[in-house]
Amino acid sequence: MKVLVIGGDGFCGWPTSLHLSSLGHDVIIIDNFSRRRIDEDLNVQSLTPICELSERVDTWFELTGRVIRFVELDIAENYDEFADLIKNEAPDSVVHFAEQRAAPYSMKNATTKNYTISNNICGTHNILNAIVESTLDIHLVHLGTMGVYGYGHEEPIPIPEGYLDIKIDTTDGREISDSIVYPPNPGSIYHMTKTMDAQMFQYYAKNDRLRITDLHQGIVWGTQTNLTSMDDRLINRFDYDGDYGTVLNRFLMQATVGVPLTVHGTGGQTRAFIHISDTCQCIAQALSHPPVSGARPMILNQMAETQTLADLAKQVQSMTDCKISYLPNPRNEAERNDLNVRNDLLRSFGWEPTLIKDCLLTEITEITERYRDRIDTEKIPCVSCWTERQELAETTS
Repeated sequence: MKVLVIGGDGFCGWPTSLHLSSLGHDVIIIDNFSRRRIDEDLNVQSLTPICELSERVDTWFELTGRVIRFVELDIAENYDEFADLIKNEAPDSVVHFAEQRAAPYSMKNATTKNYTISNNICGTHNILNAIVESTLDIHLVHLGTMGVYGYGHEEPIPIPEGYLDIKIDTTDGREISDSIVYPPNPGSIYHMTKTMDAQMFQYYAKNDRLRITDLHQGIVWGTQTNLTSMDDRLINRFDYDGDYGTVLNRFLMQATVGVPLTVHGTGGQTRAFIHISDTCQCIAQALSHPPVSGARPMILNQMAETQTLADLAKQVQSMTDCKISYLPNPRNEAERNDLNVRNDLLRSFGWEPTLIKDCLLTEITEITERYRDRIDTEKIPCVSCWTERQELAETTS
């Protein structure tokens, strides 16, 4: 099939583009390179040296003979150009990665909040609008987040795959069974945009019969897949800074250079995790199992396992003999939570997940150790704060 991968130059988008191309799909990457510009704004770089996209796709062709085309385009700002591209290319599917993906960055200041809202919401709506305008039967696969469910569960309540079965007592004494979207509880501006995405998907599936799959993904860890490791010019990015570095990747980097692992708060926060190679496989599975036209959006919980941050830090410590430092939590969140997640439908597609215990040491030795000379330890701390207004009130009272 022909697949547009929007945001295909990014952390998840690039290895997914290679994976889909390796399966024989005709892949076209759409990207505005905003993630690279944010690196410049933050004065930070990927731990791994990443090539320009043109060199990446040329290398892929050199090694495999497979062509990946790319178009530089900001879909949130240039609707007409994007709509024309959809009509002219007539893809079978669109994979949507083109959103500002970091919760801390979205909470950094008013500018990053506004950028996250305008980029994510307008971009998603432009994709939906362009598909409708094209009159083509295009399957949209969106990379969402487990964070739309929130992390306030103190009891092990099973989180279903998007929809919650409920019973309603009527005024005439009857009981009606129904199914609703699981109540969202976003914890940042970034997570709020993903929640708003989900509402747009419900509308466009109902009103325009679009076929939509929304993947509620856990925290991604790892760097390489078997394809990105074929050549240094294909290497994937590795973020370790306080804004974009996902927690396990930051732990791996800190352990390598002998910096104490920074656990914020009690470490009792439970999170869902998935390896980057599994992200690619799950996207491919979602493309192979689209919902029918007129069906409500298919929601899949894309995660392999859950762990508390404290247990995760101890697991890294057991392998590296590093120290752990417990710091004040800059996020406005519960000190601890349970996270019991269902992903029966995704597993029914035949996906067998990679677990942290099975390849954690490989990531430590093959990536963080190899590029340790590129680390800027001043970029490690998480400085984006969720509670500026509360702090202002305390200082002025």
